[in-house]
Amino acid sequence: MEDYALKAVEQLTTRPAEPYDTFTLTPITPVLGAEITGLDLSQELTPQQENELTHAFRAYHVLVFRDQDLTPEEHKRFAGVFGALHPVALAPEGSDPHILDIKATKESKQVAGNGWHSDGTADAEPSLGSMLYLTTIPEGGSGGDTLFANMHLALDLLSPALRGFLETLTAVHDGALPWTAAGQTPPPEYDVPRTEHPVVVRHPENGRPLLFVNAPYTSHIPQLSRAESDALLEMLYAHIARTPLLHCRVRWQERTLVFWDNRSVQHHAVWDYYPHTREGRRVAIDGTALHA
Repeated sequence: MEDYALKAVEQLTTRPAEPYDTFTLTPITPVLGAEITGLDLSQELTPQQENELTHAFRAYHVLVFRDQDLTPEEHKRFAGVFGALHPVALAPEGSDPHILDIKATKESKQVAGNGWHSDGTADAEPSLGSMLYLTTIPEGGSGGDTLFANMHLALDLLSPALRGFLETLTAVHDGALPWTAAGQTPPPEYDVPRTEHPVVVRHPENGRPLLFVNAPYTSHIPQLSRAESDALLEMLYAHIARTPLLHCRVRWQERTLVFWDNRSVQHHAVWDYYPHTREGRRVAIDGTALHA
């Protein structure tokens, strides 16, 4: 590993442990993710619990809470601790506008999230984060894991020369791409988001730079020719997918809630459980505009 990469990893893995008085925190890997025990999310949190969870979220980017019995209203209340709830695009009539049902069965031809991505990056103000609560896991309890990748570290592991070049670029994120990739056309009532973000943005809370492109939503880099843009983006996507050091893996159990940062991580919901069923619900939280 190059010296600059070693330094980046050492900065993450040698950080001092922060005391958490209202719950127990166990890191998943040295660079990403943590399991939280000792909290009942069906109850309103105290100010100290809220403050400590906010600190843990900014430090670990992915938080896992197991053995939670949550109604949809309790799920939304917990999400509301971190910001306003983000409405679901094209929510079915009569459904809760802030809850997205996630379900895959033996009838599914494709499933949401089966590939590296961040949620909602085509929005002018991308989502702060998502909370997914699973109520049904694949039969036998195997399969359906979610992988996460640290986008701060993904940038840090690139050479200084490439990082410097990426910092001069922007990328177009197009909400129609997931539809066209599936051979479909967005419905006429859908106001398709399309936004140009810097390729390297600074996290709104911690101020650290991170890599902000993902295959399902990023169309192209307008400063480059289409061939150059495609080649550079494919290289970055391969870097994210094929560098295990960036990743943590969450193995789901029923009644588990996972809260992840849509700015600083990408995730991949692995579809390796066909023909079994995996089901839950997701609530997203509003974010802010991103800047270089």
